[in-house]
Parts: sequence; structure tokens; C-alpha cells
Amino acid sequence: MPPSRPWGHCVRPTDHRPDVRAPSPSGRARHVRSATSDQRGHPTADRKPTVCVVGQGYVGLSVAAAAATAGLRVHGVDRDVERVRALAAGRLAVPAVDEPTFALAVETGRLTFGTEAEVASEADVTLICVPTPVVDHRPDLSAVEAAAAAVAPHLRPGALVILESTTYPGTTEEIVTPLLERGGLRTGHDLLVAYSPERIDPGNRKYGLANTPRIVAGVTPEAAEAAADFYARITDEVHILSSCRAAELAKLLENTFRMVNIALVNELATVCAEQGIAVWEVIEAAATKPFGFMAFQPGPGVGGHCIPLDPQYLAWQSRHATGRRFRLLELAQDINIDMPVYVANRIGEALNAHSLAVRGADVLALGVTYKPDVGDLRESAAVQVLRRLLRNGAKVRFHDPFVDRLKLDGTVLERSAVNDAALLAADCVALLTPHGTYDIEQIVACSRLLFDARNATGRLRAGGTCLDRVVVL
Repeated sequence: MPPSRPWGHCVRPTDHRPDVRAPSPSGRARHVRSATSDQRGHPTADRKPTVCVVGQGYVGLSVAAAAATAGLRVHGVDRDVERVRALAAGRLAVPAVDEPTFALAVETGRLTFGTEAEVASEADVTLICVPTPVVDHRPDLSAVEAAAAAVAPHLRPGALVILESTTYPGTTEEIVTPLLERGGLRTGHDLLVAYSPERIDPGNRKYGLANTPRIVAGVTPEAAEAAADFYARITDEVHILSSCRAAELAKLLENTFRMVNIALVNELATVCAEQGIAVWEVIEAAATKPFGFMAFQPGPGVGGHCIPLDPQYLAWQSRHATGRRFRLLELAQDINIDMPVYVANRIGEALNAHSLAVRGADVLALGVTYKPDVGDLRESAAVQVLRRLLRNGAKVRFHDPFVDRLKLDGTVLERSAVNDAALLAADCVALLTPHGTYDIEQIVACSRLLFDARNATGRLRAGGTCLDRVVVL
């Protein structure tokens, strides 16, 4: 018998919510039209589901806050006691989460926090949003396994469990589902299991959780429909795929595509530098073509929790499942891994050109997080540049509006101000992560030597400003 649905129903074209259709027989995903923002989260007939979100990092907290502001009752679960205490007190203790949405969710009183998974017994929908790191080039699903095992005994008949964590094909069906079924429920009978990968881009002011389309898939068709029904409440657009494996691989493709293209322009940057060609001019020129080209920008490497790690899942899964190496992916990873060393060497060359040695040079690094306007140091390529400069003997200071303290290889770096005196005192200012708060004109005017790793000075050059003391990647 089909699984029971204690809340909601399959969304039909006559509903005042997205038109959710099952995937076509060919396996192609079906487009789902959206409801208006006023209608989202305010269904006219069915009861609003109660939600449990396991994992209160930036992914879990973002979706928990969105669901609460959409009118749903949400309980966030995390093992970090201090984080839970801070969130329960209304303090945003997680970087890259939209602060206004979080504040509104807390204000509604519909968002609560705790450390125990037993609360899943009260939930119609349970989301698993926990980290999936890579250890020794192998996927580490221990957090996913622990979360699934923790909620399994508490799920009630008809519950929907959705995995959002990025992972390799087969995880939802072969690892998560069996763990959930240990609680006594069965898929296809009284348990719905689905997969919907998170697609949050920290710091992106144009695309957030609501206006970034969702892809969903279920272990059963009923699970896919139920997941689409849930996400239709908080997301403008939902696409149902034919299988969880397809959805899992789609997420890996998204981030691998980005990583490979970043590697391409990083390699291009090294080739251009050796020939005296401005790589940024080349990329901007190619981008004038209105079709067949998508611009990516070089830099000191890749960082964050997604781009450096997710492709390793795909490389591992390819070797494990097929015995084939994903050669292009592996080469791209090698190129990006080498970039911090290359950037540090370029900074050394710039110092040498001004009759200064790297050893003993005073280098002021501006921006150490992995991307502009995001307070996240995970896998930051900028940090790797500083580590290399320290090993080369440079005296390194740093400034970052999001980072108060930075310790590398046992050395606590001096945190500098960003003012005329601090800039003038440095032998070289290395602009690694150009946060929006930085005054680029001031930095250019007051730096005796500036290394620009992100083309932050491009507009000044285009405006005719003389930048004879600026070296651009």
C-alpha cells in the first residue's frame, strides 16, 4: 500500500502552489511552476507540516529559518551545545546565514533549538543537513550515518526524511534508507525517503534559498512528490528527478563544473603571465561573446566547504563504482592545489623586482576568508598563500573584517588595521580576498607595492589610473 500522508497532498495544477509533476518516462526532470511569494507557505486546505532539521550549520540553519518564516513550526537539532545555546538566545552563531531571515524566524517563535534527536517524533518532515567532509581523499559519511541512526527510532509512520548533504550516488538508497528502516518503518509502506541537495551560495545577494531552483528525488515516487510538496513552501521552483542517484550526481556535477573551469582560468593565468598578456583582459574579451562562453575568474585557488571537496566525492565514486579514474577532475584539482604556492611565488617575484627579498619582508594580507564578504575560513586558498609566505621567511600581518584571530603553523599572526599608516608600512600589500568594505582607491594610493590576486583594481585601471606599483595576477 502507498505510504500514508499525515500532512498535505500531492500538489496538482488546480492548487495554489507549484504544479509538481513526476519525472517523465524518459527519466528527464520535469519543470515545476512556482506560486507567488505571498502564496508560498500559506496553503489553503492542508495542515502545515512540523519540521525537524538535523544539523545547524549554514545549510541546516538557513532552511530551518526559511521554513519558520514560511509559517511552519521548526525544531533545529545540533550536537554543538554552545551553538544551540547561542541560537536559542537569538544570537546568529553560524557564518553565511541570512541575518534578517534568522531574526524574523526567531521573532515568530516558530523556530526552536535543541541537541536531542527525539524531537523527530513530533515531525512530519525531517531534514538531514550535516557535513560530509573528505578524509584522505575518501568520503566521510559518519555524520550522515549518525544523524540517520539518531532519528530512526523516533520517526512516526508516514514521516518524510530528506537528505540534503552533498554526497555520492547511492548514499540515500544504500546507506541512509537502511539506517532509517532500523527504526521499524519501511519505505514504500510507512516511510518516505528523499534527496534534495542544498544549493546555497554563501554571500550571494542575488540568489538565495527561495529563488534558487530545487531538485528533488525520492526512493519512491510518493517520496519525491512529498519532498516537492514540502520545498514548494519555501522555494520558488522545484524539479523532480527520476532517481536519488541522479540528484546526488547532479549536485556533484554542479560543483565539479565550477572547479574545473576555475582550474582552466588559473592555468591560463600562469600562461598569460609568462607571455606578458593580461589574463583579465582576455577573459573579459571572451565574455563579450553572447553564447558558448561562461566567464570564470582566476585567483589564489579554491576554498569553502564545497568546491575543493565535492569533486573528490565524484573522483572517489568513479574509481569505486567503475574502476575508472576521472582524469580531468584530478588534473583540475592538482592545478587549483598548486595556485597558493604560485601566488606566493608571484608575490616574492614582485618584491624582488623592487629590490626586496621575501625573507624578512613585511607583507600585509588583506582578506583571508575563502571568498569576499563571507566569514568562512574553511579551505581558504588565501590562508594557504600566507602559510607559504611564512615558510619563505616573510613577516606576515593580516586584516579581515570577519576574522579577529588567525593562527598558522603555531604562529599567531598580527592583526593589522587598514589605514594609511598600516598600508604605507608594508613592503607589500597582498589583496587576496577583496571584501566589499575595502576602499580600493585608498589601498592603491597608500601601498608601496600592491599584489592584486583578484583583479580588484580592474576598474581603476580601466579608468586610466596609473597603477605602476600594482602587480595583478
